[in-house]
Amino acid sequence: MIHMLGFNGSPRKYGNTFKMLRAALIGAELEGATTEVIHLYDLDIKPCLGCLSDEERVCKYPCVIEDDMREIYDKVLKADAIIVATPIYWFNVSGVVKNLIDRLTALENMVHHSGYSWLEGKYGGVIAVGNDGGGAQVVSNVAATMISMGMSVPPWALAYYNRCEDVMMVESSIMDAINVGRSLVLAASGMNVDRWYRRYKEDLLNRIKSKIEEEVRINYKIQSEMRKKIKERLKSLK
Repeated sequence: MIHMLGFNGSPRKYGNTFKMLRAALIGAELEGATTEVIHLYDLDIKPCLGCLSDEERVCKYPCVIEDDMREIYDKVLKADAIIVATPIYWFNVSGVVKNLIDRLTALENMVHHSGYSWLEGKYGGVIAVGNDGGGAQVVSNVAATMISMGMSVPPWALAYYNRCEDVMMVESSIMDAINVGRSLVLAASGMNVDRWYRRYKEDLLNRIKSKIEEEVRINYKIQSEMRKKIKERLKSLK
């Protein structure tokens, strides 16, 4: 069975980035995959130290930095495919996504230790969401990095959204996101594919959207309560 990781690089678990990522993972689940969402803002992922700039062979798995990336490495190694979903911050990825990508070098650089990148054979997809331009630039940059690390990016595994409006109101964008997950499963399964992109019927699409909206409501409530407690805590410290 294909297993897929979805990295949410937004601080919001209810925003457009999460909605498109969740749509992609549901697309994967419809093809029989198991999925897991990882919210990067919940983790401690420190910036890369650039060890290989001093001595190339020092950079390897496990990374010398002891943080939550240790757990992420093991999850990535067990996964067949990953999706990186990021908000667009000044025509680029969010800071936590940049840290994730840089730190994956420890797996790619195993080419100097075991003869191959430990990311080879895995499939990658990218989703970028912003209120302004930069979507094509971001997905292109991340996809190029994935390929340079040894991963494969199949057709339709890239999607971006450049509007302020709720993405759930834009059927074509949700459809694109669903197909990101679908294409990754098809590629990872090694199937002979005649058509990579699929248009889903309205009733199924509505069920998918309803599922996402329910998760968004739950996440929004949880994050709102957390922010309220933080504000109350800050007031008590004054």
